[in-house]
Formats: sequence, C-alpha cells, structure tokens
Amino acid sequence: QVQLVESGGGLVQAGGSLSLTCAATGSIFRINDMAWYRQAPGKQRELVAGITGGGRTNYADFVKGRFTISRENGKNTVYLQMNNLKPEDTAVYYCTLNRGGSRWPDYWGQGTQVTVSS
Repeated sequence: QVQLVESGGGLVQAGGSLSLTCAATGSIFRINDMAWYRQAPGKQRELVAGITGGGRTNYADFVKGRFTISRENGKNTVYLQMNNLKPEDTAVYYCTLNRGGSRWPDYWGQGTQVTVSS
C-alpha cells in the first residue's frame, strides 16, 4: 500500500515563503500523477496544483504566479514552493497520488498545517 509523507508546513508572516515536501513510499510501478490539495476550516477541499508523471503541471488560479509544483525526476517525490503567502492561504495542505490510469487522487497524505499571519 502506498504511503505519503508530508513535511514543511508551519507558521509564516504574510509575504513570506514556505516549501512543502511529499515523498511516496510503497510498491509503485510507475511515475505517478501527484497533486497538492488544501482545505481551510469551513471550506471545501480544493486543488492547489498538480503534476503528471511526465512533469506537466496545472495550477489553481488563486496560486498562479506564487506557487510552483515540481518533482524529482523519475521519482514520486513532489514539492510545493509557496511564495508571497497570504492569510487566505491558511489551510491544511494534502499531498495526493493517483494510481495508473486515474485522473483523481487514490492516496492521500495526513496533511500539514500552513498558517499565514497578517
């Protein structure tokens, strides 16, 4: 079974930066599509950024130009570099991994808290 281990969350002032890391472990036979989601209290979980096994990326409009998703070449390890953070970015951030052939997440990390103070 696949496990996702996240790190890098914390408290930062508005305008600051954080970098999140997610490493997938287990019996994985391909370079999988992965993504970052987030959920703030009282709000719906939403996609932040995704990256395919081949490195193609997509971003939610609210993070374009501020966040960058990337991965280690040939590995199921992904990063989320977050710059110019805003208080509204405060949320629990989740790493996900899709099984081969899936367009949606099949595995989820435990989440890491990101808090941005004004």
